[in-house]
Amino acid sequence: MDKNQATGLLLFAAVILVYSLFFASGPEPLPERDTPAQAEVPEETPQQEPTPLTSEQGDSAKLEQLQSKFGAFASLALGEEKEVVLENDDIKILFSTKGAEIKSVELKGFSTFDGRPLILLEEDKAEIDYSLSTRSGEISLNDFYFEVEERDTELEETQVKQLVFTGTTENGSVQRIYTLPARGYELQHKLNISNLGAELSEQQVTLRYENRLPRLEEDLEESRRKTYMNFYTSDGKYDYLTTGNSEDQARPEKPLHWVAYKQRFFTSAIIADGGMQANNLFQDTDEDSDEIEKVMQSEILLPLTADGAELRYYFGPNNYNILRRVAPDFDKNVDMGYFFVSWVNKYIIVNLFHFLEKYFNNYGVIIILIVFIIKLFLLPLTYKSYIGMAKMRVIKPEIDELKEKYGDDPTKMQQEQMKLFGQLGVSPISGCLPMVLQMPFLLAMFFFFPNSIELRQESFLWAHDLSTYDSIINLPFTIPFYGAHVSLFTLLMTVSQLAYTHFNNQLTTAQGPMKNIGYIMPVVFMFVLNSFPAALSFYYFVSNMVTFGQQALIKQFVDDGKIRQKVEETKAKNANKKKSKFQMKLEEAMKVADQKKDTRKKKKK
Repeated sequence: MDKNQATGLLLFAAVILVYSLFFASGPEPLPERDTPAQAEVPEETPQQEPTPLTSEQGDSAKLEQLQSKFGAFASLALGEEKEVVLENDDIKILFSTKGAEIKSVELKGFSTFDGRPLILLEEDKAEIDYSLSTRSGEISLNDFYFEVEERDTELEETQVKQLVFTGTTENGSVQRIYTLPARGYELQHKLNISNLGAELSEQQVTLRYENRLPRLEEDLEESRRKTYMNFYTSDGKYDYLTTGNSEDQARPEKPLHWVAYKQRFFTSAIIADGGMQANNLFQDTDEDSDEIEKVMQSEILLPLTADGAELRYYFGPNNYNILRRVAPDFDKNVDMGYFFVSWVNKYIIVNLFHFLEKYFNNYGVIIILIVFIIKLFLLPLTYKSYIGMAKMRVIKPEIDELKEKYGDDPTKMQQEQMKLFGQLGVSPISGCLPMVLQMPFLLAMFFFFPNSIELRQESFLWAHDLSTYDSIINLPFTIPFYGAHVSLFTLLMTVSQLAYTHFNNQLTTAQGPMKNIGYIMPVVFMFVLNSFPAALSFYYFVSNMVTFGQQALIKQFVDDGKIRQKVEETKAKNANKKKSKFQMKLEEAMKVADQKKDTRKKKKK
């Protein structure tokens, strides 16, 4: 209520109060009532009380009403709701006999950021509804009551638990069978309709699944950025809905193999090995709610064959090694990066990470070991990079002479530099190329650590959770592009990168802007990585320190005098050496470019 509304309401109340005190008349006297002697009192006619219906008569009357709505399925709408649990070592699923439907799903061994049990599907936030098209109209199985039977059986040489829900009518039955293995996060579901096919107007089932995905992580903004609806078509194409206007909704033309409600570290999904058609896929973000990450809805058509309708559910963690065994390309629910770095994560980092998990339970130690192993593997490239920079360093006097001689003519300067490099057997990119070859590993970590569920709620040093930022100071204001907190690992990474850049500049011939850009980039990354997981900043910090140590160690074994001697020997060998075709073409191209430049200058004059 704004100020004007409040003022108007007070004035209105004041007017009513003044009127009632000074102007309103008193109450009118009631008319005199006749005394018993004067008034004739009519004789009371006793009312006949309705005859109560027996329970059988009541059920029969109710059944007649239900038949107009549900037809041959009417008897299933009478019953009593009960709850039953199906669980294994990893998951606990609560069902209701009303609808024979899932009410909630709890993942064992996991908890929310504030310590509560991790409920991936909550009764008051989600609904799964199976509907049938009948001669009486569309009916929902959630309106029917089922009898339930629990079974322990064997399926494909594996011990499984089953819940068999059965609803029986006069002419047939509706049966829903849920199967859960002793371990794992997959739930199989089969719907059978016996002797009621003539009552159906369409041989298909409409599945509607809505879930207001609950908040599971501390960093709500980051969780929302990594929450998508992913789907995979029967012709092998993966796609997803992003957040923003029309891209929040889709109706794929091709049948789907699976559709997933993917949160940052957990996924609930529907998988149909025989294919299913999506009527509509939709997602939305409730920005006003701090308890809901996103709202997702899907409407799916399942074919109803003589064998019934079958599908699988997945309610579980986004663990790459688990997801890749669920369905084709289901592992895409873990973002491993673009194609040119994803192979590093899938075939090297994931396997190395899980190998070290067998022997170490401290994930900070595991990160340090990963750095050392990768750096040891890339040591030959680091050594070549250092030698390349050392060669450029020892020929710096020759380069300085060329600058003094041809400093005013950049084209001539470049030509003479290329000629000098050819004579001395030095490549200006020899120090950079090994670093470029290491880039896939650096970029792979940019995707691996933010999406690694193994790091979730794992502490190290002052970081209480390596999967989110390690805030040591919460600011009372927000710095643009930085945030409202200070990450210590990010600061350490920045300082180590600046120190490494300073050390590296002593080994190279970089001048001017190229020299200064090495100091600018660490500061830029400080802003970028401040809100990224602590594990990523810690990895880069340790990587910088190990690289710094490697180069300091290599420096002890590399003699600049010997490198200079080798350069002189190469110079003597190449004294009478003919230019290569590539060098000749390069010089010719540079001459042509120089001539064009001179021509443009003359035209301007």
